[in-house]
Amino acid sequence: MAGPGRWHEWETTPSEDTRGEAATGKAKQGTRSGGRGKRAGAPAPRVRATRPIPRHCVLCGTALRAIREHGVARRACPRCGFIAYRNPVPACGVIVTRRGEVLLARRAHEPKLGAWGIPAGFMEYGEHPETTAVREAREETGLRVRLQGLFGVYAGRDDPRTRAVLILYHARVTGGRLEAGDDASEVDFFPLDRLPRPIAFRSHREALRDLNRFEKERR
Repeated sequence: MAGPGRWHEWETTPSEDTRGEAATGKAKQGTRSGGRGKRAGAPAPRVRATRPIPRHCVLCGTALRAIREHGVARRACPRCGFIAYRNPVPACGVIVTRRGEVLLARRAHEPKLGAWGIPAGFMEYGEHPETTAVREAREETGLRVRLQGLFGVYAGRDDPRTRAVLILYHARVTGGRLEAGDDASEVDFFPLDRLPRPIAFRSHREALRDLNRFEKERR
Protein backbone atom coordinates (compact mmCIF):
# COMPACT_ATOMS: atom_id res chain seq x y z
CA MET A 1 0.00 0.00 0.00
CA ALA A 2 1.24 3.47 -0.82
CA GLY A 3 2.12 5.95 1.88
CA PRO A 4 -0.39 8.55 3.07
CA GLY A 5 -1.55 11.05 0.48
CA ARG A 6 -1.67 14.81 0.92
CA TRP A 7 -4.80 16.55 2.10
CA HIS A 8 -6.14 20.07 1.92
CA GLU A 9 -6.71 21.46 5.43
CA TRP A 10 -8.61 24.45 6.74
CA GLU A 11 -7.69 25.67 10.19
CA THR A 12 -10.84 26.64 12.04
CA THR A 13 -11.55 29.18 14.71
CA PRO A 14 -14.07 28.82 17.54
CA SER A 15 -17.69 29.48 16.66
CA GLU A 16 -19.25 32.89 17.16
CA ASP A 17 -20.92 31.57 20.30
CA THR A 18 -17.62 30.54 21.92
CA ARG A 19 -14.98 32.70 20.20
CA GLY A 20 -14.16 34.87 23.18
CA GLU A 21 -14.65 32.09 25.71
CA ALA A 22 -12.33 29.62 24.05
CA ALA A 23 -9.58 32.19 23.67
CA THR A 24 -9.60 33.04 27.38
CA GLY A 25 -10.42 29.61 28.72
CA LYS A 26 -13.60 31.02 30.23
CA ALA A 27 -17.16 30.13 29.31
CA LYS A 28 -20.60 30.71 30.71
CA GLN A 29 -21.22 28.49 33.68
CA GLY A 30 -24.16 26.16 33.37
CA THR A 31 -23.59 23.58 36.10
CA ARG A 32 -25.91 23.93 39.06
CA SER A 33 -26.03 22.15 42.38
CA GLY A 34 -25.94 18.42 41.75
CA GLY A 35 -23.90 18.65 38.55
CA ARG A 36 -20.61 16.89 38.13
CA GLY A 37 -17.43 18.19 36.56
CA LYS A 38 -13.82 17.16 36.20
CA ARG A 39 -11.23 18.43 38.63
CA ALA A 40 -9.33 21.46 37.42
CA GLY A 41 -6.18 20.58 35.56
CA ALA A 42 -4.21 21.43 32.47
CA PRO A 43 -6.23 23.21 29.77
CA ALA A 44 -7.61 21.04 27.01
CA PRO A 45 -5.34 20.93 23.96
CA ARG A 46 -6.42 22.83 20.88
CA VAL A 47 -7.48 20.52 18.09
CA ARG A 48 -7.11 21.43 14.42
CA ALA A 49 -10.43 20.51 12.89
CA THR A 50 -10.41 19.59 9.21
CA ARG A 51 -12.68 18.56 6.38
CA PRO A 52 -10.17 16.58 4.35
CA ILE A 53 -10.28 16.41 0.58
CA PRO A 54 -8.14 13.51 -0.71
CA ARG A 55 -5.68 14.32 -3.48
CA HIS A 56 -4.11 10.87 -3.88
CA CYS A 57 -5.54 7.37 -4.02
CA VAL A 58 -5.40 5.59 -0.65
CA LEU A 59 -4.92 2.26 -2.46
CA CYS A 60 -2.15 2.96 -4.98
CA GLY A 61 -1.03 6.56 -4.38
CA THR A 62 -1.97 7.85 -7.84
CA ALA A 63 -3.14 11.46 -8.08
CA LEU A 64 -6.94 11.61 -8.16
CA ARG A 65 -8.89 13.23 -10.96
CA ALA A 66 -12.22 15.02 -10.94
CA ILE A 67 -15.17 13.01 -12.28
CA ARG A 68 -18.94 13.20 -12.23
CA GLU A 69 -20.88 10.16 -11.08
CA HIS A 70 -24.68 10.19 -10.97
CA GLY A 71 -24.53 13.94 -11.40
CA VAL A 72 -22.25 14.46 -8.37
CA ALA A 73 -18.70 15.84 -8.54
CA ARG A 74 -16.24 13.35 -7.07
CA ARG A 75 -12.54 12.47 -7.19
CA ALA A 76 -11.41 9.12 -8.55
CA CYS A 77 -8.21 7.22 -9.30
CA PRO A 78 -7.48 6.87 -13.05
CA ARG A 79 -5.25 3.88 -12.36
CA CYS A 80 -7.25 1.52 -10.14
CA GLY A 81 -10.73 3.08 -10.29
CA PHE A 82 -11.01 3.88 -6.58
CA ILE A 83 -13.57 6.63 -5.91
CA ALA A 84 -13.00 8.86 -2.89
CA TYR A 85 -16.55 9.27 -1.63
CA ARG A 86 -17.14 12.00 0.94
CA ASN A 87 -20.02 10.61 2.96
CA PRO A 88 -21.46 11.95 6.22
CA VAL A 89 -20.16 10.28 9.37
CA PRO A 90 -22.76 8.68 11.69
CA ALA A 91 -22.88 9.84 15.30
CA CYS A 92 -25.17 8.56 18.05
CA GLY A 93 -26.36 9.85 21.38
CA VAL A 94 -29.03 9.74 24.07
CA ILE A 95 -31.87 11.92 25.26
CA VAL A 96 -32.11 11.39 29.02
CA THR A 97 -34.74 13.34 30.95
CA ARG A 98 -35.53 13.62 34.66
CA ARG A 99 -38.48 15.53 36.06
CA GLY A 100 -38.67 17.88 33.10
CA GLU A 101 -34.90 18.32 32.78
CA VAL A 102 -32.53 17.01 30.13
CA LEU A 103 -29.01 15.68 30.54
CA LEU A 104 -26.29 17.72 28.81
CA ALA A 105 -22.51 17.56 28.68
CA ARG A 106 -20.05 20.42 28.29
CA ARG A 107 -17.38 19.95 25.65
CA ALA A 108 -13.80 19.67 26.91
CA HIS A 109 -12.16 19.93 23.49
CA GLU A 110 -12.41 21.75 20.20
CA PRO A 111 -14.45 22.14 18.16
CA LYS A 112 -16.94 24.12 20.25
CA LEU A 113 -14.81 24.01 23.39
CA GLY A 114 -16.87 25.02 26.42
CA ALA A 115 -20.23 24.68 24.66
CA TRP A 116 -22.94 22.28 25.80
CA GLY A 117 -24.52 19.40 23.95
CA ILE A 118 -26.42 16.15 24.08
CA PRO A 119 -24.19 13.21 25.11
CA ALA A 120 -23.18 11.77 21.75
CA GLY A 121 -20.22 10.75 19.64
CA PHE A 122 -19.05 9.18 16.39
CA MET A 123 -19.54 5.50 15.69
CA GLU A 124 -16.54 3.18 15.66
CA TYR A 125 -16.08 1.01 12.58
CA GLY A 126 -18.23 -2.13 12.90
CA GLU A 127 -20.18 -0.73 15.86
CA HIS A 128 -24.00 -0.79 16.01
CA PRO A 129 -25.64 2.63 16.46
CA GLU A 130 -27.31 1.54 19.69
CA THR A 131 -23.97 0.35 21.06
CA THR A 132 -22.43 3.70 20.24
CA ALA A 133 -25.18 5.62 22.02
CA VAL A 134 -24.87 3.55 25.20
CA ARG A 135 -21.07 3.73 25.13
CA GLU A 136 -20.98 7.49 24.64
CA ALA A 137 -23.42 8.04 27.50
CA ARG A 138 -21.23 5.97 29.80
CA GLU A 139 -17.98 7.61 28.70
CA GLU A 140 -19.18 11.21 28.86
CA THR A 141 -21.57 11.16 31.84
CA GLY A 142 -20.61 8.13 33.93
CA LEU A 143 -24.17 6.79 33.66
CA ARG A 144 -25.32 3.41 32.43
CA VAL A 145 -28.43 3.75 30.30
CA ARG A 146 -30.98 1.55 28.59
CA LEU A 147 -32.35 2.69 25.24
CA GLN A 148 -36.11 3.06 24.91
CA GLY A 149 -36.59 3.75 21.23
CA LEU A 150 -35.53 6.17 18.54
CA PHE A 151 -35.92 9.87 19.29
CA GLY A 152 -34.90 11.32 15.93
CA VAL A 153 -32.28 11.66 13.20
CA TYR A 154 -30.65 15.01 12.40
CA ALA A 155 -28.25 16.37 9.80
CA GLY A 156 -24.98 17.66 11.25
CA ARG A 157 -23.98 20.56 9.00
CA ASP A 158 -21.81 22.82 11.17
CA ASP A 159 -19.12 20.53 12.57
CA PRO A 160 -15.86 21.77 11.00
CA ARG A 161 -14.43 18.24 10.98
CA THR A 162 -17.05 16.57 8.82
CA ARG A 163 -20.69 16.37 7.85
CA ALA A 164 -22.55 14.07 10.23
CA VAL A 165 -25.79 12.17 10.67
CA LEU A 166 -26.85 12.38 14.31
CA ILE A 167 -28.98 9.46 15.57
CA LEU A 168 -30.59 10.07 18.97
CA TYR A 169 -32.35 7.57 21.23
CA HIS A 170 -34.62 7.94 24.23
CA ALA A 171 -32.82 6.42 27.21
CA ARG A 172 -33.31 5.91 30.95
CA VAL A 173 -30.64 5.68 33.61
CA THR A 174 -30.06 2.20 35.03
CA GLY A 175 -26.92 2.82 37.08
CA GLY A 176 -23.58 4.55 37.32
CA ARG A 177 -22.67 7.89 38.84
CA LEU A 178 -23.16 11.28 37.22
CA GLU A 179 -19.61 12.45 36.52
CA ALA A 180 -17.95 14.09 33.54
CA GLY A 181 -15.52 11.97 31.59
CA ASP A 182 -13.93 11.42 28.17
CA ASP A 183 -14.70 14.50 26.02
CA ALA A 184 -16.85 16.25 28.67
CA SER A 185 -15.71 18.71 31.32
CA GLU A 186 -19.09 19.03 33.10
CA VAL A 187 -22.43 17.23 33.06
CA ASP A 188 -25.78 18.13 34.55
CA PHE A 189 -29.56 18.11 34.07
CA PHE A 190 -31.16 21.37 32.90
CA PRO A 191 -34.76 22.58 32.58
CA LEU A 192 -35.78 22.70 28.93
CA ASP A 193 -36.79 26.35 29.23
CA ARG A 194 -33.49 27.33 30.90
CA LEU A 195 -30.79 25.56 28.91
CA PRO A 196 -27.14 26.61 29.27
CA ARG A 197 -25.53 28.57 26.47
CA PRO A 198 -24.12 28.08 24.00
CA ILE A 199 -25.43 24.77 22.65
CA ALA A 200 -22.61 23.38 20.52
CA PHE A 201 -24.17 22.25 17.26
CA ARG A 202 -27.23 23.13 15.21
CA SER A 203 -28.42 19.51 15.19
CA HIS A 204 -28.37 19.49 19.01
CA ARG A 205 -30.34 22.73 19.14
CA GLU A 206 -32.91 21.28 16.74
CA ALA A 207 -33.25 18.12 18.83
CA LEU A 208 -33.68 20.10 22.05
CA ARG A 209 -36.36 22.27 20.42
CA ASP A 210 -38.16 19.10 19.36
CA LEU A 211 -37.86 17.65 22.86
CA ASN A 212 -39.26 20.84 24.38
CA ARG A 213 -42.18 20.76 21.97
CA PHE A 214 -42.89 17.08 22.66
CA GLU A 215 -42.84 17.66 26.40
CA LYS A 216 -45.28 20.57 26.12
CA GLU A 217 -47.64 18.49 23.98
CA ARG A 218 -47.66 15.75 26.62
CA ARG A 219 -48.83 18.11 29.37
